[in-house]
Amino acid sequence: MKFSLQQPKIVVIGSCSLDLVLYTDKIPGGKETVMAHHSENFFGGKGANQAVGTARLGANVYFVGCVGIDPLGQQIMRNLVNENVNVGYVCETDQAPTGIAYVTNCNGDFSIVVDPAANKYLTTENVRNAEKYIAASDLVLLQLEIAMEVVEFTVKKAKSYGKMIGLYASPGKRLSDEILNSVDFIIAKSNELSVIFGEDEREKILEKYFNKLFVRDETNSTLYFNGTEMKYFRDENENMIYKMGMGDAFTAGFSIAMCHKNTIEDCVKFGNLVSSKVSLGKGAQTALPYLKDVK
Repeated sequence: MKFSLQQPKIVVIGSCSLDLVLYTDKIPGGKETVMAHHSENFFGGKGANQAVGTARLGANVYFVGCVGIDPLGQQIMRNLVNENVNVGYVCETDQAPTGIAYVTNCNGDFSIVVDPAANKYLTTENVRNAEKYIAASDLVLLQLEIAMEVVEFTVKKAKSYGKMIGLYASPGKRLSDEILNSVDFIIAKSNELSVIFGEDEREKILEKYFNKLFVRDETNSTLYFNGTEMKYFRDENENMIYKMGMGDAFTAGFSIAMCHKNTIEDCVKFGNLVSSKVSLGKGAQTALPYLKDVK
C-alpha cells in the first residue's frame, strides 16, 4: 500500500442521519414487543459515514447532503465540521426532519429501519450547486440512500468531467445500465446482487464487471474477478463488537487507496483493514480509524 504526497480531493454525495441503537436479547418478530437493556445514539448515514471515513484517512472532503431545520441537523453539521468535512453544500429543508435510523441490536445481529426524511429532499440542483468541486475532485462517491434521480444526475455530471466515480450500492436497488457502465467501481453486499443486477448468478455478474464489482459479506470478506480468476480476501476479527458501518468503512478505505493509485488487490486489502478497525468500536462513524492507525 502506497501513499502519494498529494491529498486526495473527494466529493461525497449522500445521506446523513442519526443512528438510534436499541440493545435487546432478541430481534422482535411480527406483533412482538421486547424490552431494550439500553439505547445509544451515533451519527450515521452512509454518505456522512464515508465522508468522515475518507477525511480521517487524509482526504480533502466535500459533503453534499440534506438535513432538517432542527437541532439534530445542526448537530450533524457541527460533527462533520469537527471531522474536517466541508459542509458548505449541505442544504436544509423545512419539508421533513433530519433522518433517523432505528436499529435493534442483539448480540451483534441487528435489524434496521431507516426513515430517510430530509435525505429525500436532496435534489439535482443541490448537486449542480457543488459542480465546481466535482470538477476539481479526484473522486465522486455515492450511495443509494438518496433519490435515484440524484444518483443518476451526479454520475452523468461527474462523467462529463472525466472524474473517477465510486458507488456503494446499498441499500440494494436496481441500477440502470448507464450507471453500471459509467461508474469506476461498485461495492455491493452479497445478498443484494439479484436486486442490483436483476440476476442471481454471482460468478457471471463478477466476470462481466471484472476489476469493477467488489462483493462484500458480514465476515469482512471481499470477492472480485480480476479478469483471469476470482480473488477473495478476508480480514475477520474475532473481537468484532459492532458490524454496522463496515461497508462504509470498506468503501472509505478502498476509495483512498484508489486515489493514491494502488493496485486493485491492495485497495481491497486496505478496505478490509479499515472495515476491520471500525468493527472493534461502537458507532459507524465514531470507530472509523485515522490514517495513523492504518498507515
